[in-house]
Amino acid sequence: MDQNLKRMATMHRMQVTGLELFYKNGFYNTSVDDILKELSLSKGAFYYHFQSKEDFFISIIQNLIVRKVYSMMIEPIEGKEDPFKTLELCFENAIRTAEHNELDYGFVLSNFMSEFNGRNELISKYLRDIYKVWEVNLVTILQKGKTDGYVARHIDSEGVATFLISSYMGVRMLMVEGNSKQLSYQFLQQLRHYFKSLSQRELA
Repeated sequence: MDQNLKRMATMHRMQVTGLELFYKNGFYNTSVDDILKELSLSKGAFYYHFQSKEDFFISIIQNLIVRKVYSMMIEPIEGKEDPFKTLELCFENAIRTAEHNELDYGFVLSNFMSEFNGRNELISKYLRDIYKVWEVNLVTILQKGKTDGYVARHIDSEGVATFLISSYMGVRMLMVEGNSKQLSYQFLQQLRHYFKSLSQRELA
C-alpha cells in the first residue's frame, strides 16, 4: 500500500475509535492512553499523526462529525420542494435511527457543544460553525417554502429554525435516559402539529 494511503487509513481508524470513545465517555474523561489502548498503538504512533489531543479532536470534527451532521440533517433537506414533508421525514429518519441504537449517548453535535462550552473556545467555534450551517439550511428551505406557497408569509424562519434545532437536541438528550420509543413518538406528533400551524394552506 502507498505510504500516504496507509497513513490516511491509520488516521481514519484512530479518528473513528476516538470519536466512539469521546462520544461515549466525553472528551475530558477520555485520555490519549484510553484511545491507544483501544487501538493497540504506541504514543509515538499517536504523536506522529497528531500534535495533541485537541488537534486530534479537531481532525475528528473536520472529517467525521461534519459528515455525520451533514448526511443526517442537512443533505436530506437540500433543494427539496415541500418543506414540511421534507423536514418531517428528515427528523423522523434521524430520531428513528437513534431510537434503534442501543449505544445511543445523545446527539453528537449537541453533546460536544455542551461539553466544550466555556472550556475550549477553539473547539467550540468549530462546533458552532456546524450548527450555523445546519441553521442556515433550515432557514433556506423555510424561506423557499414561503416563496412556493407552503409556509405562511408572517412566519419567522430564523425563529423556527432555532426552535427545531433546540427541540431535536432536547429530545435526543432525554432519549438517552430511556423511554426512547415514547419520546420519539411524542416529538414527531408535536412536530406535525407545529408544521401544520406554520402552513400557508392551513390559513387559506
